[in-house]
Amino acid sequence: MRLESFSRSDYHSLALEKLKANQSAMDRLGAPPLKVHNIHLSDRYNRVEPYTAQIKIPVTGSKDGGYLYTTSVRDPQTLGWNLTQAVLQLREGQSIDLLTSTLTDKKEGLDTDNWSS
Repeated sequence: MRLESFSRSDYHSLALEKLKANQSAMDRLGAPPLKVHNIHLSDRYNRVEPYTAQIKIPVTGSKDGGYLYTTSVRDPQTLGWNLTQAVLQLREGQSIDLLTSTLTDKKEGLDTDNWSS
């Protein structure tokens, strides 16, 4: 998949919308302005299949940066994407589950071990 396809995809847009709607996460980043960096196509966390998408989106603000880990599934009837995981892992070690607005220290709240490699 090409880089442009990631940034125009619904699963990418849904994840960024969820991040922007979480004031706590945006405050910790120091955003706006929010800078969304290019996804590394060679990163083992980035995987898109017809009905699942797992992507790791690098983001930064004026205070901190990190990765937005997301998982989305595609509805076979409507072909629309639904966000099932969105966790912002900050460089300083905290993570924020954007679906539940739960803040945890270190990587306790982020389980990427079950992601496909």
